[in-house]
Amino acid sequence: MYNFASVYIVLIVKKIMKTLVIIPSRLSAQRLPGKPLMKIKGLSIISRVFKKAEEANIGEVIVAAEDQEIVDDVKQNGGQAILTKNKHKSGTDRIYEVFQKIDSTDIDLVMNLQGDEPLMNIDDIRNLNKKMIESSSKFGTLASKIQDKALLDNPNVVKVLTKENLNQTNFPEALNFMRNITEEKENIYHHLGIYSYNKDTLEKFVSLNQSTNEIKNKLEQLRALDNNIKINVAFAKFAPIGVDTEEDLEAVKKIMENKS
Repeated sequence: MYNFASVYIVLIVKKIMKTLVIIPSRLSAQRLPGKPLMKIKGLSIISRVFKKAEEANIGEVIVAAEDQEIVDDVKQNGGQAILTKNKHKSGTDRIYEVFQKIDSTDIDLVMNLQGDEPLMNIDDIRNLNKKMIESSSKFGTLASKIQDKALLDNPNVVKVLTKENLNQTNFPEALNFMRNITEEKENIYHHLGIYSYNKDTLEKFVSLNQSTNEIKNKLEQLRALDNNIKINVAFAKFAPIGVDTEEDLEAVKKIMENKS
């Protein structure tokens, strides 16, 4: 028989990480003003992104909107949206305002899915969230292979240089983000409009001043690198078209029409 008085049972309970998805959105985009409310097959871009995030099923989804029109559209299409100030330096600063307005005591990770990414792949969203949890990373994002070399010369396509070759199993560190390539290098990928941060890193990021690189290149992630905040990069199987220009919008419309 067991002597239960001398048996020590240790229960190790692994905390379930909780993710919140916040989608920043505003009508005053410089390259394509009003794009969140532009419709594709009868549904606005921002509501399509919201529904995509909900389908990923990794956590609650909220739109952080600069404009009441966006809030109204998202709510009319069954989503959640919160109105924010219109003076934010970046999308991350905008989502942090929403993060502060809600009960976030049990939130561990915040995912920032850009509001102009209606074609973001659901499995890639889930993969980033999984990699963040498994690695205990502080800051993560997605990138895919560049299939068309013409994209290297396109400043609307953001590129990321990683420390090592990116594949489906690793989660390497980002060395730099850029719009223009001055010389061909290995390990350059197409950066996608999505970020994930742990709570402490999000709070630290928004407390920092915009860096010179961030302002010059209009890339908020450079604020992190310039302040020694490491960003890990997960491999995305698909390279969706983000809607930055009228040409992008027409391309996305054609893709969605072909799917139906």
